[in-house]
Amino acid sequence: MSACVPTRTADSNRTEHTHPPHSPPPTGPRRFRIAGTDVSASIAVFLIALPLSLGIALATGAPLQAGLVAAAVGGLVAGRLGGSPLQVSGPAAGLTVVTADLIQRYGWRTTCAITVLAGLAQLGLGCLRVARGALAVSPAIVHGMLAGIGVTIAVAQLHIVLGGTPQSSVPDNLRALPAQLAHMRPAAVSVSVLTLALLLLWPRLPGRAGRLLRKVPAALVAVAGATAAAALAGLRLPKVDLPSWSNHALAGLPEGPVLGLVAAVLTTTLVCSVQSLLGAVAVDKLVAGRPASSPRVGRSNLDRELLGQGAANIVSGSLGGLPIAGVAVRSSANVHAGAVSRNSTMLHGVLVVIATLLMVPILELIPLASLAALVMAVGIQMVSLNHIRTVTRHREVWVYAVTTLGVVSLGVLEGVALGIAMAVGVALHRLTRTRITHHEREGVHHVHVRGQLTFLAVPRLSRALHLVPHGAATVVELDGSFMDHAAYETLQDWQKTHTAQGGTVEITGRHPGTRISEPQTSGDCRCRPWTPWRNHQCDGPQSVPPAEKNPDGSDRSEPDPTGTGGAGGHELARGISAFQRNTAPLVRSELARLAREGQRPSQLFLTCADSRLVTSMITSSGPGDLFVVRNVGNLVPRPGEESGDDSVAAAIEYAVDVLEVRSITVCGHSGCGAMQALLNSEPGGAQTPLKRWLRHGLPSLERMADDSRSWGRLAGRSPEDAVEQLCMTNVVQQLEHLRAHDSVARALDEGGLELQGMYFHVGEAEAYLLTETETGGVFDRVREPDLSV
Repeated sequence: MSACVPTRTADSNRTEHTHPPHSPPPTGPRRFRIAGTDVSASIAVFLIALPLSLGIALATGAPLQAGLVAAAVGGLVAGRLGGSPLQVSGPAAGLTVVTADLIQRYGWRTTCAITVLAGLAQLGLGCLRVARGALAVSPAIVHGMLAGIGVTIAVAQLHIVLGGTPQSSVPDNLRALPAQLAHMRPAAVSVSVLTLALLLLWPRLPGRAGRLLRKVPAALVAVAGATAAAALAGLRLPKVDLPSWSNHALAGLPEGPVLGLVAAVLTTTLVCSVQSLLGAVAVDKLVAGRPASSPRVGRSNLDRELLGQGAANIVSGSLGGLPIAGVAVRSSANVHAGAVSRNSTMLHGVLVVIATLLMVPILELIPLASLAALVMAVGIQMVSLNHIRTVTRHREVWVYAVTTLGVVSLGVLEGVALGIAMAVGVALHRLTRTRITHHEREGVHHVHVRGQLTFLAVPRLSRALHLVPHGAATVVELDGSFMDHAAYETLQDWQKTHTAQGGTVEITGRHPGTRISEPQTSGDCRCRPWTPWRNHQCDGPQSVPPAEKNPDGSDRSEPDPTGTGGAGGHELARGISAFQRNTAPLVRSELARLAREGQRPSQLFLTCADSRLVTSMITSSGPGDLFVVRNVGNLVPRPGEESGDDSVAAAIEYAVDVLEVRSITVCGHSGCGAMQALLNSEPGGAQTPLKRWLRHGLPSLERMADDSRSWGRLAGRSPEDAVEQLCMTNVVQQLEHLRAHDSVARALDEGGLELQGMYFHVGEAEAYLLTETETGGVFDRVREPDLSV
């Protein structure tokens, strides 16, 4: 039997392995394999890309073959070279308006040359590693740009849907719309309506059969259904016309004014790059939201993605294809179909090539009105209500509106420039919008500063400060996140002058020279903003005043004002002082409102008394949001048991019947001492208060020991040990105890209440929600909502 024999060389201590003469030769390189999920994902993406590529080419006025060329190049070149493995590139709806304008101005061959130059510009930007800089563009500008493009697409394609021909601009299309409605073609309208109906209704098919049918892309079903209906009805409509590849126009030398061509290249580069980079970020978020059991996919390399997009645009433009960018619809379909590598994107490009060569007779049966309806629907979807709500919530709706109107009325580059100008104006307005008020209450003068305190606000600040009489008690409330040097010196000089004249000054919110986010602590403590809840000890000396000495040398200490008499008392006093100084001014108005209106929490949160669980932190909630019940082990005693403690049942009844909460959450956590004690408990012995309370957790222990139930799962993995399993099982069991309470059962029957299980891993700072209880409890990570560009 042959074996590898280790030998040592004379000049080295390294051990080498040599094969005896008769040993089999070493195996060659691993064979190339494509995962089955990549194959199925590529088919799903191909079925979406085929009709959309033709529709986008139709909308731009380019040769229809150009859309297929761009789809194939986007899959093969950008898929192979790009930095986002699962992003699918190709002709994008966001480029439709730009490309249509270029074709109308310069012709098709020059447009292809502009695409090549834009690709070279993207290569240059990728080499300069500035991809992250594109993400600095305000999302309101990006969403406004896409919305403006969507409106332009929808208005233009509406004319084709009605059987006519679109004009060159949105205003012209709107002016021509009444005449088009008066002379619309019923055949084109009927095919378009059928396409839109299938596109809308197909994803909503009910039942088990609907779940199976919905796996077929709605875009393919809509176009195929409309094509079949038009053929069966014998409708005479303009159809797809794919000329011979021998007549396909390639890129030519750019012709036109130099400044116009430069602007065209910059516009194409901007739109392609921003859409691709934002799409790559969105794909990363979609991948992160997949189950933990899914194969791992690397995060996007944005600089490499820019290089890949540049190379794809060079090839596409050279071959007579449309400009290429990352496409959100195809990328999200690729991720949801389970793709695990870039092979799915590349294989989709191969399928497009095969379809282009072998399916020409079938493609030429598609009515143009059906493709126009498909692209019009895509344009309408680009005006996202969710984006509008988001920018409104962040007070950037004017940036969004100006960008959208600019793109619709002037063009993409002009609209984006207007949006950037508006964004800068809004930022400057926020920086300079400082409200300074002065009023007197009970003999104390209050100067309240709301907003950023810069040199622009110094005159108003000085005017308000000089309204304070000499020697008066004054409180200066600073409610902002920034103070420049000019404002700092003005405030400091006034404070020194006012105190020298016998007045008092108390500055709340922040102290001169310190950041507002840093609590003012004593001594040399340099604590960060999160230290008020962190169990820490400052390394520097504490500013506890030294004890005064009596004449005999003994200490003459003041009595402890907190009444606690120890280090804990000083810690408590310092915490209360920090709250009064830093936090109270910020929450006083909100707490006053809650005091007037009473508490109206939305949910009952039942969790463990463990000191490491900060409920407001892990749920991002504030005063009045949660009705919290904490006990050892987050236990819910069954109703009717002789527990001698009805506090939990009383809290449940009060929360459900009086406060009318809409949900109840039972939250367990890792490393629970109560579960550890329950697991290690032995029958008999003295019945201490802790043992009597923990007997309410015995059903959880029995549930875990039941061999007919499988152990729970935490984000796809098995629990680390029996304690973690008991912590998760206890959450499931306590939810069952909750259902046994009359008030809870009644609210569940009426549909006004829902129960939720939650598990918080302290060491990982990770929250998990219970998604399944039948198999012993399955907890999944809390996922972010899907984001698309």
